[in-house]
Amino acid sequence: MTDFDAVLFDLDSTLCVSDQNEEALIADAFDRVPVEQYCTLDDIIAAVDGIPTAETPHEFYEFCFAAAARDAGVEEHHASDLATAYEACLDHSAVSFRPGAEAALEAANGTSLGLVTNGDETTQSTKLDALGIADTFDTLVFVDPRNGVPPKPDAAPFEKALTELGATPDDALHVGDSLRADVAGANALGIDSVWVPNEERVTDSAPEPTYTLSSLAEFPSLL
Repeated sequence: MTDFDAVLFDLDSTLCVSDQNEEALIADAFDRVPVEQYCTLDDIIAAVDGIPTAETPHEFYEFCFAAAARDAGVEEHHASDLATAYEACLDHSAVSFRPGAEAALEAANGTSLGLVTNGDETTQSTKLDALGIADTFDTLVFVDPRNGVPPKPDAAPFEKALTELGATPDDALHVGDSLRADVAGANALGIDSVWVPNEERVTDSAPEPTYTLSSLAEFPSLL
């Protein structure tokens, strides 16, 4: 049993998963442009670490397609058009709870609860409303680079959440699925990290989480 004053959760692939087939979404985007498909979901995931900070969702998707094109040796990447087509295919309300997520939120209910997500307010609020948990958290921190909130693993979103909760890193716990964004970001600030893997590749240089769970159903045992 461990006592924490504040628990922070990531959203995408941690508390919820998309009901849409992401491979099909990418294929649909290429069909709409139309351009011969030069990357898959795995290619885009592999390229994400090397992209600059985006100020809008469209810019993020554009950077992803452009980076995947560079990795594939494709010069005419049509990244902006593909980003527009990809966004047109997305339904941000088509999300479901990841197994164990509701039990994890209920277990953390006695602490100050924060959401720290690498998504913009409009997109992520749609998901929270669809899940019915918009009012569950005491603070919501969305990515907003124009107003000083860059994406994780930057310390800023974690610091903003803790300040709004009146908590310190020593008394906080962050739960996420990404070693690069969630675990590395929390560790750098001295926040205990909980890693709940969701098909992420693990490298030798990966940061070490404080706790590793195979499912969020195991989370209540930490509290």
